Amino acid sequence: MRKANIIRKLFLLLLCVSMLTGNVISAEAAKNTVKLSNITFDMDYYYNTYPDLQNAIGYDYAALYNHYLQHGLKEGRSGSAEFNCMIYRNNYSDLQTAFQEDYSSYCLHYEQHGKSEGRNAVEQFFSAHTSSSTTTADVIGSYSTNYDATVQRATNVELAASRINGVELQPGEEFSFSQTILPRTSKNGYVKAPVISNGKYVTGYGGGICQVSSTLYAAMLAGGVPATERHPHTLQVSYIPKGMDATISSPSKDLKFVNIFDDPIQISASTDSENGILTVSIIQK
Repeated sequence: MRKANIIRKLFLLLLCVSMLTGNVISAEAAKNTVKLSNITFDMDYYYNTYPDLQNAIGYDYAALYNHYLQHGLKEGRSGSAEFNCMIYRNNYSDLQTAFQEDYSSYCLHYEQHGKSEGRNAVEQFFSAHTSSSTTTADVIGSYSTNYDATVQRATNVELAASRINGVELQPGEEFSFSQTILPRTSKNGYVKAPVISNGKYVTGYGGGICQVSSTLYAAMLAGGVPATERHPHTLQVSYIPKGMDATISSPSKDLKFVNIFDDPIQISASTDSENGILTVSIIQK
């Protein structure tokens, strides 16, 4: 009788383990089989909008859909004319709290709730300050951040902005932020200011340049321009929402992107020292 009870308990234990394992597998399988409608993923739109994908993938629904889920969402690419995941994420703090870095959940939320609620998944909520020489039609993406023009780091913010301003990229050409703004040395005009190193603030040449790279990255997200290299800070920064920052640390960390469009593009970067406003835009030439 005792032996029968032991066998019975072992059987029940194995049954429980089997049920738990089955649930885990089912949950993981469900996560990997996200099915989006053409509200958030329109294959024709995705294919026609990004020439780099036309060359690399071709007109293949499964391959393009997989690229969108695995890469496009986090790169800031638009999945349809009415939906950009990163813009949707960054516009709504309640969604950031709920979904964090689970990008497919933002898509599903927009399809099931956000669209009917009138939430904006196309236009980034920010105050744009474009120059008089550009029109709304010219601007692919733009973003503004505030800085204190009375402290040392302002010198580095304004210098780095001036060095990326006016840079023009031909179709297929890659931009490197670190190379463009030159090494952060006193010889190149940079001054000492707080920088983040190994998870803490220290003093070093070039403190403040990451606000310029982060503002550029936010403009890229607003315009659906994917980064080929981007790294977040080890600490939360105050000048831009979480997930929109881009740290620079030579030679290991850079912000890079390729002109994916058929026409040349130009970076416009301006600083308003009177009001402490930095604005970076990507303009179609």
